[in-house]
Amino acid sequence: MDVLIIDVIKVFLPAIFAFTIGIIGTPLLTHYLYAHKIWKKSGGKKALDGSQAEEFNKLHSENETKTPRMGGIVIWGSVVATVFIFGIVASLTDNTFLDELNIISRNQTWLPLVALLIGASVGFINDLLDVTTETARGISLRTRLIIVGTVSLFAGWWFFDKLDVTSIGIPFHAPLEIGWLIVPLFVLVSLFFYASGVIDGIDGLAGGVFALIFGAYASIAFFQNQIDLAAFSATIAGGILAFLWFNIPPARFWMTETGTMALTMTLTVVAFMTDTLGDGHGFLTLGIIALPLSATVLSNIAQISSKKFRGKKLLRVAPLHHHFEAIGWPSYKVTMRYWVITAVLSFVGVVFALLG
Repeated sequence: MDVLIIDVIKVFLPAIFAFTIGIIGTPLLTHYLYAHKIWKKSGGKKALDGSQAEEFNKLHSENETKTPRMGGIVIWGSVVATVFIFGIVASLTDNTFLDELNIISRNQTWLPLVALLIGASVGFINDLLDVTTETARGISLRTRLIIVGTVSLFAGWWFFDKLDVTSIGIPFHAPLEIGWLIVPLFVLVSLFFYASGVIDGIDGLAGGVFALIFGAYASIAFFQNQIDLAAFSATIAGGILAFLWFNIPPARFWMTETGTMALTMTLTVVAFMTDTLGDGHGFLTLGIIALPLSATVLSNIAQISSKKFRGKKLLRVAPLHHHFEAIGWPSYKVTMRYWVITAVLSFVGVVFALLG
């Protein structure tokens, strides 16, 4: 069989498999979530400065006590199941084709898989505490940031020491050498995009945005001939699409921390994997493809800064997608426009990442 055809199958088959597992398994999960009322016991949310998020609470506080959480289990559960099923099948047979479908590899997928598992596990514990305590308090934000920072420090060191990554790709120019600074850069990027997880605030919004982003990075990795990484990214996209099938308004559940922490931590790893390791520009591309995530974080920063230094809010409510709701946009319009913008940026980002 032609090598290109095998590579295409290797990328798409796990993605389809993960989507199928998610579609089949979700009704069982949602039945459990609703039967055991896996949602917050009390509604309402506080802003990062400790004040009541009045505008947000007007928009969403009621839904917080009626919509189950932990929907991210669908995503990472289907991805992990797919990766290990394909790996086990490959190890038990001598079939060359089946062996090619094993996407677990030390040089491409071990690190993003570990990031996914750690993010999913910590996020799951946070969500569990959220729904089992009357105060709806999970792991403190400070502790979660420390965990993300620690894992990122290890991953950044791995890139520097084990993979010899000491530069970032620059289009039409030699890579920019930064040496050991690649480690703190990785940590900062990881923390920044972890903060973007609050995009999981409107039905279907986070699912569509993340699916497009990982789909774009699957394309980038494929063209870089990092086939295992492309397959892994596509598998994540497949799992997200299964989640999205049930998260389209009215959402059956929310992704919450077990999904967003897993995805944002993995995304940083994938972006760096598709940079100089793949003779591309995956790091700088993140600023294009993931612009909706960046806008989410920056709008929060701008809001807090404005309240602190100007004494008044810059937006009706932060992050940005809730501001659009507050000024009268229906939630489905916000979601669909974010999808369109992310789709366009993903196309542009793929082209950018593959420039000379």
